[in-house]
Amino acid sequence: MKTKITACLICLLLIGTPARPAEKTAALPILEIVKAVTKKVIKAIDLRIQKLQNKTIWLQNAQKKVENVLSKLKLDEISDWTQKQKDLYKGYYEELAKVKSIITYYQRIKDITKKQAKLVEEYERAWNLFKRDTHFKESEIEYMERVYTGILEESVKNIDQIFLILESFTTQMSDLKRLEIINKAGDQIDANYDDLTMFNQQNMLLSLQRAKTEADANRVKQFYGIP
Repeated sequence: MKTKITACLICLLLIGTPARPAEKTAALPILEIVKAVTKKVIKAIDLRIQKLQNKTIWLQNAQKKVENVLSKLKLDEISDWTQKQKDLYKGYYEELAKVKSIITYYQRIKDITKKQAKLVEEYERAWNLFKRDTHFKESEIEYMERVYTGILEESVKNIDQIFLILESFTTQMSDLKRLEIINKAGDQIDANYDDLTMFNQQNMLLSLQRAKTEADANRVKQFYGIP
């Protein structure tokens, strides 16, 4: 992907620097899809975490009650009944550990999805600026659009993987396999975000290089928030 972005930048440089009238360019069609999917994932995760947190509280309270009963028993009172209570306590402990583990998974998935949301925000911010920058020709803006579309499409594929993980909690999937998918999706979204920010930075610098006067260069810096 980074190779593609570098190629895109070279093409932009070769096109030339004629000014382009400022005009509005519609947002990429895929953007609304990415936004909707990302929002859906975060909402689903929040709901599941809330349910698991409620279950955690219930299990902790139940475990505490059994623990209190066992602590009051004397050694000579150990019987079949107390053994059942010990087994019950053990069951609560194991279930609690399992629930906490799942919550950890969900938190990791949510962090990944937030990175996806951040990618969308960064794209929107930069895209709204680039399409108003008269240092770029219309053909260059169209080229940027194709690059952005590619990055967003790749990020959607990673969100599909996250949906697969969410479904895995109701199917037979090992923790190792689930963790492998989570980490892979996280790494890919990180890569998508890095590609996007690098492409944005390169285009900002390109606009700055095309400034013909110091005053124009200062306007470009202010426009993009370049220090």
